[in-house]
Amino acid sequence: MCEVEKALMRQNFSELTDIEIWTLAKSGDRDAEEQLIERYASLVRTIARPLFLSGGDSEDLIQEGMLGLLSAVRSFDPEGASFRTYAEHCIRNRMLSAIKKAETLKNKPLNDSVPIDSAENMPVDHDVEDVVIRRETLSETESAAEGLSHFEKEVLSLYLGGMSYAEIAAETSKSVKSIDNAVQRIRRKLAT
Repeated sequence: MCEVEKALMRQNFSELTDIEIWTLAKSGDRDAEEQLIERYASLVRTIARPLFLSGGDSEDLIQEGMLGLLSAVRSFDPEGASFRTYAEHCIRNRMLSAIKKAETLKNKPLNDSVPIDSAENMPVDHDVEDVVIRRETLSETESAAEGLSHFEKEVLSLYLGGMSYAEIAAETSKSVKSIDNAVQRIRRKLAT
């Protein structure tokens, strides 16, 4: 199909409803499937915006969301909710699954970290490059942590210790929402 025909198809797709495009996609029309994915790509970005993927970046989370959207296109049942509602559900679930999976590995960086007390305690099986990179990362993290409030430092320490939001809330005598807000502030501050 030439570019002109593709442009005409896109123009025709803009006049169709989600269900009509989905019906074409379900019958094997890959252009229709692509159009439905393009139509909801901004929804993926919107859902990903407030979320944080440990050990990843926003593009990784968006990629997970796009896989959720593709799954929605392929498994949608028009007898249920609207396509948008179903797609949003699939996208969010895929992203949250990725976040939960990443969280299970959240202590891995702590287990592989370089001791900060003396050079003689450094592992000998790492090459010099790894040691330098770890020191730089530790230095950058310590510098970023200087911008945290006392409460944020306490929350970060407990969070890195493996405590849940509810456990941190109980430990600090704050609400779970306060802990969540503190963690979000910490993430923003450490990301810059």
